[in-house]
Amino acid sequence: MSSALTDLFPHPIVQAPMAGGVSVPQLAAAVCEAGGLGFLAAGYKTADGMYQEIKQIRSLTNRPFGVNVFMPQPEYADPAAVDVYAHQLAGEATWYEAELGDPDSGRDDGFEAKLVVLRDNPVPVVSFHFGVPSREVVDALHRVGTFVLAAATTPDEARAVERAGADGVIAQGVEAGGHQGTHRDIPELDGSGIGLLSLVAQIRETVSIPIVAAGGIMRGGQIAGVLAAGASAAQLGTAFLATHESGANALHKQALTNPLFVRTELTRAFSGRPARGLVNRFLREHGPYAPAAYPEIHHLTSPLRKAAAKAGDAQGMALWAGQGHRMARELPAGQLVEVLAGELAAARASLTGGGAL
Repeated sequence: MSSALTDLFPHPIVQAPMAGGVSVPQLAAAVCEAGGLGFLAAGYKTADGMYQEIKQIRSLTNRPFGVNVFMPQPEYADPAAVDVYAHQLAGEATWYEAELGDPDSGRDDGFEAKLVVLRDNPVPVVSFHFGVPSREVVDALHRVGTFVLAAATTPDEARAVERAGADGVIAQGVEAGGHQGTHRDIPELDGSGIGLLSLVAQIRETVSIPIVAAGGIMRGGQIAGVLAAGASAAQLGTAFLATHESGANALHKQALTNPLFVRTELTRAFSGRPARGLVNRFLREHGPYAPAAYPEIHHLTSPLRKAAAKAGDAQGMALWAGQGHRMARELPAGQLVEVLAGELAAARASLTGGGAL
């Protein structure tokens, strides 16, 4: 990674932006203070909500941080398929005493308004998910001194990130928790994602820009592995989900290591886009029938998920988690960064017979 960017954070550890209230300013600030790169998640927030969190993190730390933005989604969902799924969820609405959400609540997640805020109030790093911003957007952020990253799940997507002029690519392996950052949602490709180590190696031979590796990383030894494969840093989400500062619901944190939830799956059940979560009742019952319709299904199921959380029912929540979830550690976020950095140093020493890498 360019030295200018790596100089922002001493440890090659990036806290993944987790939308839905997990990546709160307290979490991101704690990671930054410990020497990692903390991220705020602008997804599902208004532009003003994002701005308020930026102001809050700046009151908590003077260190560089990042903000993640969702790309607007094309209109290709079949309204009839969304209606059929809504009818299927009627029983859930009755059970949780909640109304289904309006699937037509918006497609662009306030993208343009957020860009205005980020240009007028520059932050050190901005990353993009669900696609690649235009060269004009990237250039505008560069002009105000912001480094730009974007997620990719294939070498071809990494090429698109490089062509847009981004400073680095986030290589997201299929092991990753939450939404896959595919640039196009193609149902025929469900389940065909590339494992992280293979993806990092392929992207390393495809583009010349730096790589941040993401997907299932929970230990410092794994960070050493992706660095050896060609990455410049590692991005961890599930590992930070269980930390004290995380804004995740307590039921979600507990489920990571609860023996009732033994595995994860990629599912469209909650949002209409492939996302990895712990297998629970909702996922089992509705996942096979959920259409490719994001963000329509996200809007539709949002009240159900909130009602399930309020009722204390983890079986109806979206329990996003990566494949390494059973390795989660309930620590303060800053301490977790320190532990990971120590494990990374030990792994590097082991690989070099005791010397520095």
